[in-house]
Amino acid sequence: MGWISDILKRNSELEWMYDLDLSYETTHRAYLKKMSLETCINFIGRTISQSDFRFMKNGKRQLNDWHYLLNVRPNTDQSAADFWQDFIYKLIYENEVLVILADNNDLLIADYFTREEYAVYPDIFRDVTVKDYTFKRTYRMDEVIYITYNNEKLTTFMDGMFSDYADLFSRMIEVSLRKNQIRGTVGIDSTKSLDKEQTSKLQNFIDRLFNAFRNNSVALVPKLKGFEYDEVASGENNGQSIDELTKLKKSLVDDVANILGIPNALIHGEMAEYETAVKAFIKFCISPLNKKIADELNAKLITKDEYLKGSKVEVKGISEKEIIELAESIDKLVASGTFTRNEVREMVGAERSDNHKLDEYVITKNYQSVEGGENG
Repeated sequence: MGWISDILKRNSELEWMYDLDLSYETTHRAYLKKMSLETCINFIGRTISQSDFRFMKNGKRQLNDWHYLLNVRPNTDQSAADFWQDFIYKLIYENEVLVILADNNDLLIADYFTREEYAVYPDIFRDVTVKDYTFKRTYRMDEVIYITYNNEKLTTFMDGMFSDYADLFSRMIEVSLRKNQIRGTVGIDSTKSLDKEQTSKLQNFIDRLFNAFRNNSVALVPKLKGFEYDEVASGENNGQSIDELTKLKKSLVDDVANILGIPNALIHGEMAEYETAVKAFIKFCISPLNKKIADELNAKLITKDEYLKGSKVEVKGISEKEIIELAESIDKLVASGTFTRNEVREMVGAERSDNHKLDEYVITKNYQSVEGGENG
């Protein structure tokens, strides 16, 4: 096997096919895991980054420092959109996220920390690291913003099922490469066996010939007397390999999307049942995340007394429909006297108006009181 081994070592393209290490291939296909996670998590992150964070008091928005930090510039290096995308990525990928308020009033997302849990006292966070800087002080739970995602399915799936996907994907690539492999035979007009030096020269020439065919759209090689090269078609390429690889990658993204609550049609940009998919995405994926964030902000930024007196933090995310699309429904809610116009404004995410007339119930002439009727 020495001569074959020498040939394979000279040609890296053939070496990996000769001695395939499946464990290496599985590690090498780690980009599959990153691709599926990046696709789904960034989809959620981009949606959450469009949320509006409001500090409300007696139904009116308060424009304070927290409003600026959460909606405009959380820190010197990130915009609000970048901050919340990074926040969601860490929350879902690492199953938890920690945000601290630095001495210069910057909101910073920790890259690393250790947590000490206590039964009746606030938990302590130590070794909080942001980028390459580790804070020397410790932080109590009531001094930080800390949220857990609590999705063991994602961790279990990515640690278990992914290895099977990676092995299968590697095998499919191997088969695809074999089907599309350039094959040929070399004939030599010689009645004598070749010595080591002649074999080496011949192999070098064959390698150069192979590279000329592989790396150039047009390849011209000299025709030598006593040397013949014939290309042989594999006869196995049925055009399905690339399509199968695409389907496998899509299937992996679909599985991750299902765990995170993203409709498959939405993640792939399919227009079939688009409105239904958007509604499900907002209701079962985005709204619960916004509720988690709002609960944590209310617990850490608003005191109990302030909250009970009407102060609170609201997180208004994007809705499945624009306000103009709800015009007819809004008209019916107001015209029936069921809600005031200020109450409807709050339903669609707008602030209450100072106009006291918008707090009055109105009924159009098409609606009549039960007490009236024809004989009223």
